[in-house]
Amino acid sequence: MAKLIAGLGTSHIPAIGGAIHKGLQQDPYWKPFFDGFPPIRQWLGEQKPDVVVMFYNDHGLNFFLDKMPTFAVGAAPQYHNADEGWGIPTLSPFQGEVGLSWHLIDALVEKEFDIVSCQEMLVDHACTLPLKLFWPDGDCPVTVVPVCINTVQFPLPKASRVYALGKAVGQAIQSWDSDKRVAVIASGGLSHQLDGERAGFINKAFDLKFIDSLLSNPEWATQFSIHELVEKTGTQGVELLMWLAMRGALSAAGPKVSRVHSNYHIPISNTATAVLALAVD
Repeated sequence: MAKLIAGLGTSHIPAIGGAIHKGLQQDPYWKPFFDGFPPIRQWLGEQKPDVVVMFYNDHGLNFFLDKMPTFAVGAAPQYHNADEGWGIPTLSPFQGEVGLSWHLIDALVEKEFDIVSCQEMLVDHACTLPLKLFWPDGDCPVTVVPVCINTVQFPLPKASRVYALGKAVGQAIQSWDSDKRVAVIASGGLSHQLDGERAGFINKAFDLKFIDSLLSNPEWATQFSIHELVEKTGTQGVELLMWLAMRGALSAAGPKVSRVHSNYHIPISNTATAVLALAVD
């Protein structure tokens, strides 16, 4: 059976891609963010995952307000990047892991999650940037299964529902008939609001408590309704749902995880940025 080895989380601001393209990683504005990644890259080089399952949110590329699935799973052999103009101009297509995609889809439908299955899927910065941040050199060395969670168009899925989705994904990974090593990635957040009266809102205290809860009390954030999470983290801060899904997946592998490395920095483009790596004990 496949082995679930790690959970990773990172922010995915489009301007990060522009900084990578322009070589600004050591610029004073960007350095505190990029300095969070080398210890995790070294650890990933030792762990050598073969596949990643990417929890992310689409920004109007595949799904728009007229057609917005709550949960969608990619089942394509390749995923092409469609950049919005802020980030990395060109990237090679990412290779899919079709066998795991269909295994996840079958398992999630069996557990009564209504999944949109996407045999063709473009991916935006929310999917491409984490891969480039964790594996910056050359083509991406892992295959990918994108799992898209709606954080754009209300009604949004409850935090407890997303945690349950992650747990079901983790259970499906462990039952996949393969000897491959799998990591799960959460892409998004943390607290930020890009529009309205609270534009620029950041809640450092909540962010740090949330990050700590992922180790000690992973279901802590599920006590809050979606509207409460918007109040506490901002309209775009609900992307922390991806982090909950990631942690839910790890819970399927056992009760304990350990922190490999984490970093928190504010602000980058009016966003509280974070990176986290968790190992399955």
